[in-house]
Amino acid sequence: MRCSVVLGLPEGNLLIDTSPELRLQLIGQDIGLVHAVLYTHAHADHLFGLDDLRLFSHYLGRDVPIYCEEHVEEQIRRAFSYAFDPITRNYPAGGVPRLQLERVTNEPLELLGQRITPIRIIHGPNPAFGYRIGDVAYCTDVKRFPPESEALLEGLDTLILDCLRPEPHVTHMGLDEAVETAQRLGARRTFFTHMGHQLEHEATNQSLPPEIRLAYDGLSIDLA
Repeated sequence: MRCSVVLGLPEGNLLIDTSPELRLQLIGQDIGLVHAVLYTHAHADHLFGLDDLRLFSHYLGRDVPIYCEEHVEEQIRRAFSYAFDPITRNYPAGGVPRLQLERVTNEPLELLGQRITPIRIIHGPNPAFGYRIGDVAYCTDVKRFPPESEALLEGLDTLILDCLRPEPHVTHMGLDEAVETAQRLGARRTFFTHMGHQLEHEATNQSLPPEIRLAYDGLSIDLA
């Protein structure tokens, strides 16, 4: 399935990105409530499951907080214009997504009792963020890191890193690029994500260094 991740934080569940399979992913992992959403960027494979948030405002008793950059908000308002229409917003909670849009900048932010550091990443010509949460970093959809971003990724326990396919790609890391980047950053363990079908799971794992593995749907990682 497409990339989303849920973080169990002190004050609730933080969802990073709303993949098109979001409903199936949440049901499959028995995640009954999302308290806030944080976006990496505005591409459809990370955004177009947003409508599946529609029930959460009913259970929260308030609009769902959405944290994103300005360009992501612009795309949300275009693609899900009905969520912002004055008439449809008066539907009972659950009829349309009820969203409270909040801005993400380069500065660290506090979300659900946790400090989160945005990491600027280069995803071709498209602006995007990765995020560091304690000693874990989530960096999907990255071709390379600016030097100032690599400095924010020092001392990691766990790195979750983009790796699209064996060959290089114009906006994503290929396998050799991802391995080299993971080893340079030096996290205790690295999981590759955003993989295409060209990476056969077991065969690729056998070719990787022991501290690097392919992620998989339903993977659970201890944040402690």
